[in-house]
Amino acid sequence: MAFFWAFLKKYIKYRNMAQTLGLELLPAGGPKRFTLAEIKAATKGFLDPIGRGGFGDVYKGELSDKRVVAVKCLKNVAGGDAEFWAEVTIIARMHHLNLVRLWGFCAEKGQRILVYEYVPNGSLDKFLFRSSRATDQSETGEAAAATDQKPMLDWGVRYRIALGVARAIAYLHEECLEWVLHCDIKPENILLGDDFCPKISDFGLAKLRKKEDMVSMSRIRGTRGYMAPEWVKTDQITPKADVYSFGMVLLEIVSGVRNFEMQGSRIESEDWYFPGWAFDKAFKEMKIHFKLVDRMVKTAMWCLQDRPELRPSMGKVAKMLEGTVEIMEPRKPTIFYLGDE
Repeated sequence: MAFFWAFLKKYIKYRNMAQTLGLELLPAGGPKRFTLAEIKAATKGFLDPIGRGGFGDVYKGELSDKRVVAVKCLKNVAGGDAEFWAEVTIIARMHHLNLVRLWGFCAEKGQRILVYEYVPNGSLDKFLFRSSRATDQSETGEAAAATDQKPMLDWGVRYRIALGVARAIAYLHEECLEWVLHCDIKPENILLGDDFCPKISDFGLAKLRKKEDMVSMSRIRGTRGYMAPEWVKTDQITPKADVYSFGMVLLEIVSGVRNFEMQGSRIESEDWYFPGWAFDKAFKEMKIHFKLVDRMVKTAMWCLQDRPELRPSMGKVAKMLEGTVEIMEPRKPTIFYLGDE
């Protein structure tokens, strides 16, 4: 009788837990639910941090089946276990070559953790931008610089990265059953596989943020330098905000410099605007003679138009990069959002 009573208590406890988390409806091939103990064992107590961002810190780990994973410990997550599980299920059902795969999650003791596939080459920014530390410091000479530098990407690889990212965002915007705004497209959220196949990370996470982290003048989703002008003007944000962010990243892929780092220009620093500078370089000084690069720059210029309705959809952006649609001559982007005037 004592054994039966203990068994019944445990059965009721786990049945209630399954009902709370919605695990009764766990789809075949869906994300696995990990215990906090399993996560700690996989990461050896969170000893190996490999990234840090607005949604939380990321640690490298290894599961019991020897799969290497990236474990993201989320912060400022809204809702209870049921809401969290519902959103995680949606994210896990998004399958695309250029999206990071979600393998599992943990919701235990107030923790909200996501377990992703590990992408070995890290983020795009490490390959695009030369480290200021390596170029500005000289105390340890060439050895320090060598460890801080990544190989430069050739034009073919840059183009494949840009096209893969465009296709993935188009999938999120136009092909998912529930369309998803990324809200934070930047080089740090574009990971590169062994063959430099790009994979977007952190998609779907914007919906998990607490209400106080929602759109407002003081708390704007995204990263400064990549946010569309309408974030400041209105709270009616559309997929065209992601289009703008992609345009900024596309210019960085072409130029290899940060959009907020002023390049050679006679304009005063407070008036300097990266897309405007790139437009002048590409179309006034006629610095570009390579058709592939010319197509990438023109596509970026259309993505960076100040009015959202002038920007193409991400599906069309992908076709522009592919060369399957004609690209009209773009007008020079401005930093000012003109609203409904």
